[in-house]
Amino acid sequence: MKQISILGCGWLGLPLAKTLLTNGFYVKGSTTSESKLPILKSLGIEAFLISLDSKNINGAVENFLNGSETLIVNIPPQLRGKNNDSSTVEEKVFVEKIKNLISFLENAAVKNVLFVSSTSVYGVANGRITEETHPKPDTESGKQLLEAETLLQNNSSFKTTILRFGGLIGEDRNPIKFLAGKENLENPDSCINFIHQEDCIGIILKIITAGSWNEIYNGVSPFHPTREKYYTEKASGLNLSPPKFDHTKPSAGKLISGEKIEKILEYQFIKPNL
Repeated sequence: MKQISILGCGWLGLPLAKTLLTNGFYVKGSTTSESKLPILKSLGIEAFLISLDSKNINGAVENFLNGSETLIVNIPPQLRGKNNDSSTVEEKVFVEKIKNLISFLENAAVKNVLFVSSTSVYGVANGRITEETHPKPDTESGKQLLEAETLLQNNSSFKTTILRFGGLIGEDRNPIKFLAGKENLENPDSCINFIHQEDCIGIILKIITAGSWNEIYNGVSPFHPTREKYYTEKASGLNLSPPKFDHTKPSAGKLISGEKIEKILEYQFIKPNL
């Protein structure tokens, strides 16, 4: 039985762990909440209380990594501050966390790392974006994600695949719940770049079973309606007040292609229409 460690069993990591278990993997999972340990254990996950900060890793990280051929890193930057000015965030905190993690990986038996990143590394751009597009992040979290990606990919102690997810949605999660009834929203004619939780899990499972390492993938559904069309229809379906868009300015935005996943991994989206 192959063993996998998942660093971060939250909204995505927990259902991912459950899927891996049903596919015959032994799963070690981490959480930063002591109250979640019994939940993980009840599902058959070997649970660890682990938290990363900019100076060290708290918890039995050696045991967490021991025996696992693959590590899935699924932790968000969670930077301090509300805007993009680097003076308002704890400088390089996420990058330092990844550096600390790498120091443990170099002494572990982990051969493969799957790093869950974000399409925010592409920044504000226009036109079609593929994995060949040079990232130009314009937010602090995007900048630190890109630097973390580079640190992992450049380390020869293990192979790293980067998975850049678009906007994450699920049965309990959709931006329309926050946008309903709002006015003067920008970019009505730009497209959405979302992916459903079920496809996030499906793609990760496909990468692992196919052994597709040292790659970069955009995890984005092929469904790209305009923002106005998508949010208006979604609001109607959920009996919410539709948002109103500002048409006085030209729309700008990017279309992020997930075609590489379909071609290289031969992955078929479970939720192509969101």
